Amino acid sequence: MNDTTQDEGPDTGSPGRPTTAVVVGGGLAGTTAALALADAGVRVTLLEGRPRLGGLAFSFQRDGLTVDNGQHVYLRCCTAYRWFLGRVEGAALAPLQDRLDVPVLDAGAPAGRRLGRIGRTALPVPLHLARSLATYPHLSLAERARVGRAALALKGLDLADPALDAQSFGGWLTAHGQSDRAIEALWDLVGVATLNAVAGDASLGLAAMVFKTGLLSDPGAADIGWARVPLGELHDRLARKALDSAGVRTEVRTRVTSISQHENGRWSVQVPGERLDADTVVLAVPQREAHDLLPEGALDAPERLLEIGTAPILNIHVVYDRTVLSRPFFAALGSPVQWVFDRTEASGLTEGQYLALSQSAAQDDIDAPVAALREKYLPELERLLPHTGDAEVRDFFVTRERTATFAPTPGVGRLRPGARTKAPGLYLAGAWTATGWPATMESAVRSGVSAADAALDALGRPRDHLFELFEEAA
Repeated sequence: MNDTTQDEGPDTGSPGRPTTAVVVGGGLAGTTAALALADAGVRVTLLEGRPRLGGLAFSFQRDGLTVDNGQHVYLRCCTAYRWFLGRVEGAALAPLQDRLDVPVLDAGAPAGRRLGRIGRTALPVPLHLARSLATYPHLSLAERARVGRAALALKGLDLADPALDAQSFGGWLTAHGQSDRAIEALWDLVGVATLNAVAGDASLGLAAMVFKTGLLSDPGAADIGWARVPLGELHDRLARKALDSAGVRTEVRTRVTSISQHENGRWSVQVPGERLDADTVVLAVPQREAHDLLPEGALDAPERLLEIGTAPILNIHVVYDRTVLSRPFFAALGSPVQWVFDRTEASGLTEGQYLALSQSAAQDDIDAPVAALREKYLPELERLLPHTGDAEVRDFFVTRERTATFAPTPGVGRLRPGARTKAPGLYLAGAWTATGWPATMESAVRSGVSAADAALDALGRPRDHLFELFEEAA
C-alpha cells in the first residue's frame, strides 16, 4: 500500500467525483458486497488482512497437494451462493447432484443393513421424500411414521414468529415424538452439518428454516453441490479475477485499524501507511472484529455482538495408498465420524485416495492432539470402510477452525444485527448478521447482497441488477 491519503472530494453526490466505497473483509460476504457495488458503478476498494480472499473457505498447499481447510457443500435452494458461483464464472466447477442422494452408513448395524439412503423423487413436496423415508433402514417403522408427522408439523411453523428463536430444536423434536435414535439418524444427520450444533443446542427458528427451506419447500431444494476443485480456485483466484474485471481495487495483507466519519458525512478507513476516504463502508468481518471497529453510536447495543457465541469445526485428512471408498461421499451413524468426502482428484493426488472427514459441533475434539485423533478416527474408518484395513496411511493431518461459525443457540436471533447501522453510510455484512440463515456460505453471500442493496439505496445508485437476486436472497 502507498503511504498516501485518498480524499477525492467533498460530500456524497458532488459533481465530477465518483461514488466510492471501502469494503473491509475479503470473505464471501465482503467479496459479494464489493462485486454488487462495483456492478452499480461504485468505485470500490476491498481490504483483506489475510494474504488471500475467501475467509474461512480456503485452500493451502501441503506436500504437493492442494488442501481445503474444510469440506463445504451447498444446496440447490442456496440461490445467493449459486449467484456468486455464476458471477465469478465458477458454477461448472461446483456442480449440483441431479437429484438428492445421501448414502448413510451405520457402523453398528449388521451386515446387509449398514447402508441406507436419503434421497428424493420428482413427486411434489412432501411426497418427494416418502419413498426414501419408507425404506430408510436406520429407523423402525414406528419411528419413520413419527418422523413424517413431525415433518408436517415443522412445515406448518411460521418462520416469522420470533418465539421460535427462543426455543430449542431438540426440545421441540422430543415434544413431537422423536426418539433419540430418530434425532441421531435423521434430524442431527442433516442439522449438525448445516447448523454446526446438535438439536438440543440449536434454535428452533434456525432449524425450522433449514428443514423447511431445504427439505420441505421444493422437491429439488436439498440437492447437494460441492466444489470439484480446491475452494481457493473459486473463492480466491476466480473471485479476484471477477473483482479485477469489475474495477475493484483489492488489497490483501492489509488490516484496518480504525474507521471514522467526517463532519461532511464521508468515511475514513485507516490502514498502516494509508487513509482511504469513501462515501460508504461495508464492514464484512467476524462479529468480534466488527465490534472493535464500529464507531461509537453505530449500534444501539454493540455489546450484543460479543454475546454471539462461536462453534468449532474439525476436519481430519487421511491419505491412503489405495482406493478405499467408491462413492464421492457418505454420512455415518453409530460412530464419531460424521461426513466423509473423497478429495483425491480435487487435491491433485495421483496415487491412492485422499479422504476428508468433516466434523461439525466438534467441541470435544477441537483441541485434541493429532496423535489422539489418529488413534480415535482411523479405527472408525476401518469399521465403516473395510478396505482401509489393507491400506497404508500415507498422511494424517487435521485442520481446526475453532470459531468456524456463530453458535445457533436459542435466542441468538435477537443478537444478530441487520445490514444497516445507525451511522449513515456504514453497513454490516457476514454470515452472523440477520440473514435468517445459519452460518453457511449462503448466509455470507446473502449478507453481502443485503449490505450492498442498503448502501446503493442510500447512495441513490442503480439497484436493478440486484432486484431479482435480492428478492430470492432477502
